[in-house]
Amino acid sequence: MDARIDRSELLCSGKFLAYKKIYYTDAKGVARHWEAVDRTGSTGEAHAVFIVAKIVPDNEIILVRQFRPPAGKLMVEFPAGLIDPGESAETTAIRELYEETGFEGKVLYTTEGGFSSPGMTGESIVLAAMEIDGSRYPQCMLPGNHQEECENIEVFRVKIDALADFVAQMEAAGCGIDSKIYTALAFRAFQW
Repeated sequence: MDARIDRSELLCSGKFLAYKKIYYTDAKGVARHWEAVDRTGSTGEAHAVFIVAKIVPDNEIILVRQFRPPAGKLMVEFPAGLIDPGESAETTAIRELYEETGFEGKVLYTTEGGFSSPGMTGESIVLAAMEIDGSRYPQCMLPGNHQEECENIEVFRVKIDALADFVAQMEAAGCGIDSKIYTALAFRAFQW
């Protein structure tokens, strides 16, 4: 027998998130329930995009730091944002990179929506790999960003070879690190 969702009960909903109880039958035929949080208006398609943007030929990536209330601290992350209704992941990536960092780049590829914390949420997020023409942005230059009024995002150009040191500095400063960055470090350590 395959596991299946039997029904879902909305417990509470806000502007961006919905808290629900999911009733399901597991693979052994046992009825169970699970609590989860989802994006409001969830349609089963990808909800957000995160951007791995490389500045070429400078061999740098773009990272951002911002306060995240659920974590209760400054978080170091890849640039990211929600996909607006009717917008493609590619369009969102281009828009969010520009809004959050001021950089303009081209999308090399996007993935299907993946799940970063499937034990807590059904939110799916697309990876957009982007390339930024470094000749437009001299080394160490940070173009002005175009953030929303509620955002206070710091932008960092980080040499790929110095990523581990940068992360260690941010950890020492008390920042949280998005797990996707730790994944990138593991891939570098394994030389994949």
